[in-house]
Amino acid sequence: MTPVLTVCEVSQIIKNLFDSNEVLKKVYIKGEISNFKHHLSGHMYFTLKDDRAQIRCIMFKNYNMLLPFLPENGMKVLVLGYISVFIKAGQYQVYVEEIQPDGLGALHLAFEKLKIKLEKEGLFGQENKKEIPFLPKKIGLVTSLTGAAVRDILTVIKRRFGNVNIIITPVRVQGRGAAEEICNGISDLNRIKDIDVIIVSRGGGSIEELWSFNEEKVARAIFNSNIPVISAVGHETDYTIADFVSDKRAPTPSAAAEMVIPEKTVLKKQLTNLGLRLVNAIKSYVDIRRQKLEYIKRSPTFTRPKSLINNHRLILDHMSKILNKEMWSILYDKKSCFQSVVAKLKALNPTAILHRGYSICVNLRDNKVIKKLGDANDKIRVIICDGILICDVKEKIKKR
Repeated sequence: MTPVLTVCEVSQIIKNLFDSNEVLKKVYIKGEISNFKHHLSGHMYFTLKDDRAQIRCIMFKNYNMLLPFLPENGMKVLVLGYISVFIKAGQYQVYVEEIQPDGLGALHLAFEKLKIKLEKEGLFGQENKKEIPFLPKKIGLVTSLTGAAVRDILTVIKRRFGNVNIIITPVRVQGRGAAEEICNGISDLNRIKDIDVIIVSRGGGSIEELWSFNEEKVARAIFNSNIPVISAVGHETDYTIADFVSDKRAPTPSAAAEMVIPEKTVLKKQLTNLGLRLVNAIKSYVDIRRQKLEYIKRSPTFTRPKSLINNHRLILDHMSKILNKEMWSILYDKKSCFQSVVAKLKALNPTAILHRGYSICVNLRDNKVIKKLGDANDKIRVIICDGILICDVKEKIKKR
């Protein structure tokens, strides 16, 4: 049987179909704005269209209040949001969360995707950054010969340290083929053994003009460079993928020149100050050692050595007497102790009683001491104080 549904029920079923679709939960849509209206509530209503279709859009106040620009009719944009059904009006529409001008928005999207990809691979990791040398002898420069960046860098370096060597690899910094030339320039400089640092640079511009420095091949060329790389692309507010992957980011080309080489005059002053400090430190060290030497020369060891020897001889004699006395005292105590132990041993010696007229009788067969009358055999050995008697037992008389 065919079910009978209300309008609301049908709309709710359609809405559930939209809401359960994974593709429609987060989607980028590009098109041209028409019928734009910024409501008093703060919400924005407009239609997004192309030459074959159109779709209604709404952007709530909490999202559009962060927009850096005001959308206008006829503006081509890229929107991010989800598609669902507005049941009360019975129509589907895009609930917009972000708006970007088309072209610029696509580039920003590509920029963010590549940035996330390279960051996951570890190309931005601090552990992979190489140290920029303090005073490079030879600097490699990858930039355009016709731009302002090369003039700024050369001017600053000449002012700060005029006799440093600079090798320039001229490349295109925008347009088709620019990224390949930048990669080749970095590779060519890496084949020159004595280059200490490389500056990859260009002046300011739009995101489209700076795009060569956002390409993956340029990022990998910088990362794979054996020579430290300083990125100086655009103005201070411009950030490129090259900035994140390079070993050091300079906000401007001029700042890169100041970063890569110190001022010669400042170094000379520092060297002069260090030289003075070194001389003063040596003088102070020598003065202290001289004072110690004078003190030693005035000490009794040098002024009255015989008196010192005599004094130590007296101390030695005194210590010898004390040692001798202690030794005799210890020896007397040990001797007394020894004699006491010997007396105890003599008193406990079982043979001592033989001198008082006693004897020890032992069976000849088992060599056991006879303690009772029944222990005696036919022949016995009688031990006395000055010898042994071998006797035959003729008779045994039991004591009453």
